[in-house]
Amino acid sequence: MIHICVENLLYFGDGASCCPTNIKKYAVVHACKEPCHRQAVGYSAKSLNSDHPLYLSFEKDNQLFLNMIDPPVPLFKLESFKIFLEFVGRKIENKQPILIHCNQGQSRAPSLAMLCMAKGLNLLPNDSYAAARTAFEEKFPYTPGKGISQFLEKNWQSIDEGN
Repeated sequence: MIHICVENLLYFGDGASCCPTNIKKYAVVHACKEPCHRQAVGYSAKSLNSDHPLYLSFEKDNQLFLNMIDPPVPLFKLESFKIFLEFVGRKIENKQPILIHCNQGQSRAPSLAMLCMAKGLNLLPNDSYAAARTAFEEKFPYTPGKGISQFLEKNWQSIDEGN
């Protein structure tokens, strides 16, 4: 199990870190389509139609379910990252600990933790993805997939909390 404390209120991990005990203890961001988003929304087809109101995300109680996969090309939607930052911003404001998890805890979850540290907590440089990544990698394990890395490189300046 991967479960890393990034900052007092911010943790990231893999699928095993998303256990019932942690769901009660943290506000949880599920950065994975399979199985989390699919089960939370309740669809059995391969995917939802892109015009479905819960296509990108579903928030329930203290959990945010993101419809994210880790593709080798940048297929992400900017809105997903904005939804994420808005959710964690509310939780941090209330001093609530946050756990971000993806399937393996190596790409999406640490990428989102890094984004939160740079854009929401001002703990990392925010001028570019490269600067934030360099500072993040000095402290934490990070092996992002090509798709998320390329997406963040291209869209870093467009991802702003609350916009």
